[in-house]
Amino acid sequence: MATSPMGEGPVLIKELREKTGAGIMDCKRALVESGNSVEKAIKLLREKGLAAAQRREGRSAKEGTIASYIHPGGRVGVLLEARCETDFVARTDVFQALIKDLGMHIAAASPRYLERADVPESLLEQEREVYLAQAKELGKPEQAFKKIVEGKIEKFYADLCLLEQPFVKDQKKPIKELLLEASAQLGETVSIQRFALYRLGDS
Repeated sequence: MATSPMGEGPVLIKELREKTGAGIMDCKRALVESGNSVEKAIKLLREKGLAAAQRREGRSAKEGTIASYIHPGGRVGVLLEARCETDFVARTDVFQALIKDLGMHIAAASPRYLERADVPESLLEQEREVYLAQAKELGKPEQAFKKIVEGKIEKFYADLCLLEQPFVKDQKKPIKELLLEASAQLGETVSIQRFALYRLGDS
């Protein structure tokens, strides 16, 4: 394991705390595990934070805010209800910035549903029939039909469900991961309860 010169340890801990917001002991442990590599320590802390956030998902989140986002030009607007566990967290800059990003994302990506469970089964069956017909039309082997159809259903979810959509500011990160990262950073369950998208002229 790499060792750090005298006095470097506290400097690395301070740098890691500033970059992650983690506690002193967590930073010390992450640096030891990563051989004093700040980048590796950040990755370790992030992974542990996401795991902790997943464990917190079942906790009651009854505070939060109902926020609005109006896209420049005034032709698209969003209302969303975001939840957390305490009023203190709801007022933080991190939570408020997250809400703004989510409103902007919804305006840009036009999700129809919050999560997979909200998609009507009748619509899924209709989509499966379409995808199966497409696979047959393309002459794909019959044994591949199921895999092709389910792959297209996954894409369908990613297109229409907010939590499955790739974040518009980081296409490699789905919205559900963005919420987990916020939960890890804030130490509380953070979730989206519901949203509404308005476009000028829509019925």
